[in-house]
Amino acid sequence: MLDSYRRILAVPGAPAFSAAALVARLPISMLGLGLVLLVSEQTGSYAKAGTISAAAVIANAVGAPVQGRLTDRFGQHRVLPATAALFGFSLALGLLAIYEDVPAPVPHLLAAVIGFALPQAGSMVRARWTHNAPPSMIPTAYALEAVLDEVVFIVGPVVVTFLATLVSPYVGLIVAGVAGVSGSVALAVQRRTEPPSGRASDAASGSRGRLPYGLLVPLVGAGVGFGVLFGAAEVVTVAVADHAGHKELSGVLLAIWAAGSLIAGFLVGARPLPISPLTQLRITTAVLTMSIVPLLVTSALPLVAVALFVSGFAIAPSMVASTQLIERGVPKARLTEGISWFTTGLATGVAPGAAVSGWVVDNAAPSWGYLVCLVAGVLAAAGAWVVRVPRTEPADWDEPAHATSSGQ
Repeated sequence: MLDSYRRILAVPGAPAFSAAALVARLPISMLGLGLVLLVSEQTGSYAKAGTISAAAVIANAVGAPVQGRLTDRFGQHRVLPATAALFGFSLALGLLAIYEDVPAPVPHLLAAVIGFALPQAGSMVRARWTHNAPPSMIPTAYALEAVLDEVVFIVGPVVVTFLATLVSPYVGLIVAGVAGVSGSVALAVQRRTEPPSGRASDAASGSRGRLPYGLLVPLVGAGVGFGVLFGAAEVVTVAVADHAGHKELSGVLLAIWAAGSLIAGFLVGARPLPISPLTQLRITTAVLTMSIVPLLVTSALPLVAVALFVSGFAIAPSMVASTQLIERGVPKARLTEGISWFTTGLATGVAPGAAVSGWVVDNAAPSWGYLVCLVAGVLAAAGAWVVRVPRTEPADWDEPAHATSSGQ
């Protein structure tokens, strides 16, 4: 089973650029939580903490496709150092503003710059895999990155919370900044594995081409659904565990959820499913949605754990299939931008999901908060079912996920 991963990691330069991207995207799971922990500790106001964190999250959703487009045009080796420098500098100024208790809107504006400049290493490393790996190995590469995404979202919150509570609330964000800057620079200097950009990419693909909006818009909509589900599930699971008198188990429940996704991502990478990415996305979003239903009718934590594990088992395969669809349908000269639009959808949904589910929890039984997750799952599934694949080379869209895709 590990043979697929051995072969993908034998691609020249792959371990180095994948490891660099792993470090570079640690701030994704540390920044928002770190800002909440710091601002609430410094000011005593969770409302202020929430608005500053939200400014960073919203700006990141705006900045992701902008960075993607600039990267496709000018190259990772130019964009990554620039965004990393802006990210590090604005984070330092933001921490100083919070320390000095500078009045609004300065901390909010600095948080927005931090979020906007957060390097988009996740989309860039997937573009590198597409450029360097054989077409038949792309699903395994994407599955590997999906597993590493789960590692980021398991490790990051634990590290920033540990440092903020036991050392200093500033240290967690400083570590996030160092990881983002150092990982981005380490990825940028690896020029040999960087995808072509600008005119070189245009020449290779014939033109920059137009984005296939019939494919991309539904996928971005599905991404919003995923984001709402992720944001809501974290809030509601904590509330359900607290209501059961075992708030300390909320972290365990969320870890079980993430573990399900990690295991599924590993298995999909080791043995890609013998179906097309579009079929895979439709099946996994349906499973993800249906797995929420039991959570509405039970507050028994063992049953919640089982349902969350099943739900998590559908997440990574959905992410892999979505990225594969973008890789097959978006012009190669705009691949980073295409992937960034999907991640923007994810980021856009998290904050509203957390806010709406929190309101439901405050005004109804905690388990009813999972209704927000159910609606979000329906949105993601709807996006999967209305995807319109490009009309050119239709046979390519019927091929199994492990098959060689054309145009590679």
